Amino acid sequence: MARAEDTELIDVFEEFYRSYYRNEIGELAQKYPTEQKSLYIDWGDLYRFDPDLADDFRTKPDQLREYAEEALRLYDLPVDVSLGQAHVRVRGLPESTEIRDIRADNRGALLSVQGIVRKVTEVRPKVTNAAFECQRCGTLTRIPQSDGDFQEPHECQGCERQGPFRVNFDQSEFVDAQKLRVQESPEGLRGGETPQAIDVNIEDDITGEVTAGDHVTVTGILKLDQQGSDREKSPMFDTYMTGLSVEIEDEQFEEMDISESDKTEIVELSNDPEVYEKMVGAIAPSIYGYEMEKLAMALQLFSGVTKHLPDGSRLRGDLHMLLIGDPGTGKSMLLQYIRQIAPRSVYTSGKGSSAAGLTAAAVRDDFGDGQQWTLEAGALVLADQGIAAVDELDKMAPDDRSAMHEALEQQSISVSKAGINATLKSRCSLLGAANPKYGRFDQYEPIGEQIDLEPALISRFDLIFTVTDQPDQEEDARLAEHILQTNYAGELNTHRTETTASNYTEEEVETVTEEVAPTIEPDLLRKYVAYAKRNCFPTMTEEAKAEIQDFYVDLRAEGTGDDAPVPVTARKLEALVRLAEASARVRLSDTVEKEDAERATDIARSSMEDIGMDPETGEFDADVVETGTSKSQRDRVKNILDLVGEIEEEYDEGAPVDVVVERAEEQGIEPSKAEHEIEQLKQKGEVYTPTKGHLRTT
Repeated sequence: MARAEDTELIDVFEEFYRSYYRNEIGELAQKYPTEQKSLYIDWGDLYRFDPDLADDFRTKPDQLREYAEEALRLYDLPVDVSLGQAHVRVRGLPESTEIRDIRADNRGALLSVQGIVRKVTEVRPKVTNAAFECQRCGTLTRIPQSDGDFQEPHECQGCERQGPFRVNFDQSEFVDAQKLRVQESPEGLRGGETPQAIDVNIEDDITGEVTAGDHVTVTGILKLDQQGSDREKSPMFDTYMTGLSVEIEDEQFEEMDISESDKTEIVELSNDPEVYEKMVGAIAPSIYGYEMEKLAMALQLFSGVTKHLPDGSRLRGDLHMLLIGDPGTGKSMLLQYIRQIAPRSVYTSGKGSSAAGLTAAAVRDDFGDGQQWTLEAGALVLADQGIAAVDELDKMAPDDRSAMHEALEQQSISVSKAGINATLKSRCSLLGAANPKYGRFDQYEPIGEQIDLEPALISRFDLIFTVTDQPDQEEDARLAEHILQTNYAGELNTHRTETTASNYTEEEVETVTEEVAPTIEPDLLRKYVAYAKRNCFPTMTEEAKAEIQDFYVDLRAEGTGDDAPVPVTARKLEALVRLAEASARVRLSDTVEKEDAERATDIARSSMEDIGMDPETGEFDADVVETGTSKSQRDRVKNILDLVGEIEEEYDEGAPVDVVVERAEEQGIEPSKAEHEIEQLKQKGEVYTPTKGHLRTT
């Protein structure tokens, strides 16, 4: 470019600043360089000022950014103010590029990408202009450094010898630098696609702002980096970005496009009196039954409202749900379906997940040049503001499961590894699935004993459903018909699409498929959920409050007797509030009505009947879930321990087992249960056997 043209471009930028950014530059001049070092300009403003200049900025950003910064330095400012090292950072491009759509043609262009920060390095100084001092004659040689390898002088400019040189740090120029890896957001992916990522190098005042797990929009320049080593260069190149601006997205599901026609359809659907039935029908229609579980899952998709209190504390709105059931009851299929519908979701299976993979890992690899530790976000962080579906929970190692405790209740993940102390956000709902301890439920054993999960983890779930597989002639006939019909619909559809000479008409296929088709299209349901979570924040009416309060107080009243169990804890009360809020969100309502509270109590009662009931007394007992032992069982253990203590004093060798069982039977404890409790006491070390067939207390 000719010099005159350079001056002309600088003048154009100065005029642009005067027209659009007079106040912002004044503010920058006051805060420079301690509080603020950059002027942020919106690409839309540049386009309104001069469309050609804006387009040039997108195709030749490196050159034009230099002119823009030069114009900023020449801008009329008070005499004592200098913006010598100020940056001009462009943001707000009209559309973002998908990471997977970046191609060779984009090199050197200005792009905007959206995604989630997967890895981030520490902020480190990077030399931009190195001053080398000749150790023979002391002459300084300055060499500007680019993104590639470290450049050293070939010979001294003073004595013309080839060194040796050492870097003079006082005379060199350094800048803060950081590297991010941005991965495609889960909501932008269609089923089964592997998310792709791009590395972004950022410098100076925008470093140190983001952590792993943040959803960001990065505007930057696409660069190429040659693969291979110095000896063997490869014709293949890696892409990376030099980031100009990094904006953290607080808005939920920013990447989802909801058009006006979608909005009309969503509002129409929300006013449908049968919207809840349709929601149930829209979730895994190929799986027969489970109406209550599917309704609970639909409410989990919408979730309650996250509340921020004036004192800064936060109450979670996300619902956690656990399905425990016999094999072959379709739990994994339900989880997979929810994963497809949820606007943001991550699916993982227990056996293949470690604690670090679920939460966060500190890694030392090429990304941080192998010298420094980098923080890598795990599944629960990537599912932030969405749903994490964890299958085969019971197959996970107990240590790995315990990593989820903080994520479930506090909705954050604290990492203290390799000298990195960080807290990552994990504001997600957890949908878990597990099998009973022995693979299948035993209807004669208390359910609490058959769940092979820690009580501390189980008590954090708002809803727990057991899915049992009991033979029932009528139900089995309906189930068989449903499964056969689903498969037949699939057969017809596949036959028609794969066979050229198919004799089935489209009408025939549609008629059969209609019976097993979802009541709401999955794509519309995704948008519905995203729209409701973004725009709808219902508040409680007095009737709804009264309904939930009465349900809770009436249940608690059952536990007022001396030997009555505690039927329900305050945790369940919060779960009811979240369910009622989610129910109101389905209707896009601003208020939680009495019908929402009733729906919440119905679901909670159904869940409690599944798991929170003492099978011996038929009463609700919160301890079955909270501690894994029902009150009746605790009393029985205590009685047997007392009996052993009494009887061992009568016999020299200790209390004979058969006498203990006999006396227990007199107190109304069945022999089989008494023997079971004695075994449990032995395992816990409360009693021991000094000689065969005798017991002593420890």
